[in-house]
Amino acid sequence: MLIPVILAGGTGSRLWPLSRQLSPKQFMAMPEASNKLTNKAKPSAGAEITLFQATLRRLKGLPDLAAPVIICHEEHRFLVAEQLRQLGVSDAIIILEPMGRNTAPALTLAAGLISHLASVSTRAADEPLLMLVLPADHVIRDVDAFHTCINEATRHASTGAMVTFGIRPSYAETGYGYIQRGAPVNADSQAAFRVQRFVEKPELAVAQQYLHQGDYEWNSGMFLLERGSWLRELRQHTPEVAEQCIRACASARKDGDFIRIDAATFSACPAISIDYAVMEKTANAVVVPMAAAWNDLGAWNSLWDISTEKDADNNVLRGDTHVINVSDSYVRADSRLVVAVGMHNAVIVETADAVLVADKDQVQDVKKIVQWLEELGRPEAALHTLVYRPWGSYQSLATGPGFQVKRIRVRPGASLSLQMHHKRAEHWVVIQGVATVTCDEKVFDLHANQSTFIPLGSRHRLQNNTNEWVELVEVQTGTYLGEDDIVRFDDVYGRVPTPV
Repeated sequence: MLIPVILAGGTGSRLWPLSRQLSPKQFMAMPEASNKLTNKAKPSAGAEITLFQATLRRLKGLPDLAAPVIICHEEHRFLVAEQLRQLGVSDAIIILEPMGRNTAPALTLAAGLISHLASVSTRAADEPLLMLVLPADHVIRDVDAFHTCINEATRHASTGAMVTFGIRPSYAETGYGYIQRGAPVNADSQAAFRVQRFVEKPELAVAQQYLHQGDYEWNSGMFLLERGSWLRELRQHTPEVAEQCIRACASARKDGDFIRIDAATFSACPAISIDYAVMEKTANAVVVPMAAAWNDLGAWNSLWDISTEKDADNNVLRGDTHVINVSDSYVRADSRLVVAVGMHNAVIVETADAVLVADKDQVQDVKKIVQWLEELGRPEAALHTLVYRPWGSYQSLATGPGFQVKRIRVRPGASLSLQMHHKRAEHWVVIQGVATVTCDEKVFDLHANQSTFIPLGSRHRLQNNTNEWVELVEVQTGTYLGEDDIVRFDDVYGRVPTPV
């Protein structure tokens, strides 16, 4: 049985300002990545799917495939649930990490909680459980080649080998780790090799040497591991991770569609990657080379690389843009006109609240900008002005001393929580649809061009009981307008009430 384990907990900081802490790249639709899927993973005409959704779709057609196990941060749970719903996936288990601890603990949580899958609980007792470990933010264009490599890896993982996938390097890349191939597993086949060694991200001269030698692969971060073999190897090489994760699994609890992990137990687990925890220490590592048009979208130059829609000057232009004497550049506008003159090898990315300008050869350092934003506590590190919620979305339109203006959209049949604010009042003006409003003891409908006032301290709720979207403008006034000034009394999405 092949169980996809999707690692969806990253933040994609090097793709800032598009990717943010609460809206990371794996949950975004990127035209460069998602519209060019091939073969079994091809979406319906005109559809745009996210990187996370594309990761799941390209699995279609693999034999003996079980429901997926998704590992994500607690803050992203509704993004995951909604995107699974859009794909029609209803049998996944979603494991919520209370904090990030890198890939080895995430995989071990999956291994410990796989029994929650209905398909696993009904399998034959002697059937191996093979975990196909995939990051949620990769692009793989040649799905047939991807499946061929998985089928090859299955043969070796079924015998207990710890299988990783290597990517045939096409240039000397310093942003990836490398895997040196050893002897072929089978003398008459070049499809799988013993791992000679793992190498950290090299300097350029060393990467060029690896490319020239021809026996090195890029380390893709994808694995195929038998569940029992993984746990045995982990206990042998990194027992502290195994111990803490198994304890965390024992105290896990079901919360609606999610499985929650005890934060105190999990926080004691060391943060360590699969490579460091096991793969670099085991004597039973196998690498399957893959040539499947792969890219991990690690930085903005990756999006430029994979785009098939470059202009005559080798530029990728997205949104409302205009360029003069610009070449080999990536220019993206999300909310306004962006123009550039006399640029070469540049990245220019505009969002509603931030603009990035960088040399395409230095975009790996964008993560330093995110670190700076986090140190200052600036909201641009975590949030876009447009924020998605399970009930719809809100967009910040204007902010000033003592006020904030938002555009709120509520999906058909959805409801916000029954809530109260200590430090702000709100004015609601309906633009479209029929909103059902609860304000203390009153419940009433508001139609387009009607408004109401929500006093500070009142218990209130916004609902859409119709089959059409509701849209309104909210004007907040008060001494503090942060999203954490909220007390929930009732919530259909299972968010834990805050004590009054």
